[in-house]
Amino acid sequence: MKKKPVKSWMLYDFGNSAFATTIMAAVLPVFYYDVAAQGVKESLAASYWGYSQSIAVLIVAILAPILGAISDYSAAKKKFLMFFAFMGMIASVLLAFVNEGDYLLASLLLIVGTIGFSAGNVFYDAFLPEVADEDNIDDVSAKGFAFGYIGGGVLLAINLLMILKYEWFGLSSSLAGTHLAFISVGIWWFIFSIPLFKNVKEEKRVQKPKPSSYAAIGFKRVARTAKELKLYKQLLLFLLAFWLFNDGISTIIKMATIYGRDIGIDSNSLIIALLITQFVGIPFAFLFGWLAGKITAKRALLLALFAYLMIVVFGYFMNSALHFYILAICVGMVQGGAQALSRSIFGRMVPKDRHAEFYGFYGISAKFSAIFGPFVFALIGQLTGSSRFGILSLVIFFVAGIILLWLVDVDKGVEEAKRTTDPDDEPVVYKP
Repeated sequence: MKKKPVKSWMLYDFGNSAFATTIMAAVLPVFYYDVAAQGVKESLAASYWGYSQSIAVLIVAILAPILGAISDYSAAKKKFLMFFAFMGMIASVLLAFVNEGDYLLASLLLIVGTIGFSAGNVFYDAFLPEVADEDNIDDVSAKGFAFGYIGGGVLLAINLLMILKYEWFGLSSSLAGTHLAFISVGIWWFIFSIPLFKNVKEEKRVQKPKPSSYAAIGFKRVARTAKELKLYKQLLLFLLAFWLFNDGISTIIKMATIYGRDIGIDSNSLIIALLITQFVGIPFAFLFGWLAGKITAKRALLLALFAYLMIVVFGYFMNSALHFYILAICVGMVQGGAQALSRSIFGRMVPKDRHAEFYGFYGISAKFSAIFGPFVFALIGQLTGSSRFGILSLVIFFVAGIILLWLVDVDKGVEEAKRTTDPDDEPVVYKP
């Protein structure tokens, strides 16, 4: 195993996860609602936040496969990763200039930062099969998530202290603490990206003459990849399963706080629960990497999904902060493992030299699939008059995903990927 590149790759997750925890999940949503959208009706403030998130996700979903295809053709994954990482870092720092009533600026920076974070992860994920060997890809992927939990959780804890105990940091107010928290995300992300930028070398490929613009190449390859997915039957079957169970996982992540508030749990308890999930996730991400080596990655992923089924059922019955803490512990136990193993299983079945292109499809799958779960949650809750039935509806996504995943033959999928030639300008050709 290439230890230095692997550690450098994992440290990037350690750094950029601060954006996910502080900007996307914990600090910015509250700041946006209470400060940036001050003077705006409460319902509109929440709507503006939702619209901003939707716009960012839509842009990323459209860009991800195109950028992945372009980066594969030009062998420029690192350049693209650096570009989008710096975009996210700068947007995070600029949030420190947002004050009362600046909701439009806050929305713009959220959109730009989310694009930088999510688009950068397309190229970051695509490096996984290059830095890890085939026999340890599951373990490396799981450790990457574990490092992300550590980095995101540590800085989030520091940021919360900046806001709640601002005088410890020589600050004048919690607002100043919040602004400093935003700046710290950009700095943290930058510092822990340096090892990857320096130590991870992109695999050299023979460059072919560029027949047209990279954009044209990208669109051409994206269209062809969509058509060719049917040739990789096991990969396609896995994607269908992933669309379903990832929708359930994403909905739990996005709707847990709202659901908790709806059943009467206070905001402080919800924040504590978020920290619990982060730190519980650290050892269990490692555990699932080890478990994959013992019982195979597919079986370990199935175990995580069965646990999610129990989490959903437990969520239906919970009615106190203690129950929410228990739920947070359970989610932390399986969230990182499920995401890491999904990424590594997919990576095993991706054709060589098309990592970024196919991870682009993986990314767009995650983005678009994540639309339906929250919609079903909201619709069922509205029709029944209870969000408890909304959370229970997620059983459908996990059961269907488990059934399809059960049918996936990973070894056969690996062989299907190996039977292809370099597809840069020629159709896929199978060897006899």
